[in-house]
Amino acid sequence: MLIPHLHFDGNCADAIALYEKVFHTKAKNFDYRDGQISHAEMRIHGQTIFLNDGKAFFSGAFGIDCAAHLVLTFNKPEELLACYEVLKADGGAPAPFHEAPYSKLTGNFVDAFGVLWGFIVL
Repeated sequence: MLIPHLHFDGNCADAIALYEKVFHTKAKNFDYRDGQISHAEMRIHGQTIFLNDGKAFFSGAFGIDCAAHLVLTFNKPEELLACYEVLKADGGAPAPFHEAPYSKLTGNFVDAFGVLWGFIVL
């Protein structure tokens, strides 16, 4: 599954409140870091959307102004790592993946074309 991931600049809770009202949905699976939303999920018209307050993080970590990126889900860590090995930029850094409360393995990277990807095992 391919999931759009929206990044906000400290106002993710406000965006969630608006989207819940407009699209008649509820956010779930919240994770917080330093008082901000580091992960939330909602469904809009049948599509899963990830949301967070990570715009500054993603812009700083990857050197691009990033309001959104694509997240690809996998069933097994081995599948995720095999795809990463092929897709990573030449000389890419060691696999940037870690365990999270919502995933066995997750992480983000930029490919050779400058596309920011998130890979996650669900």
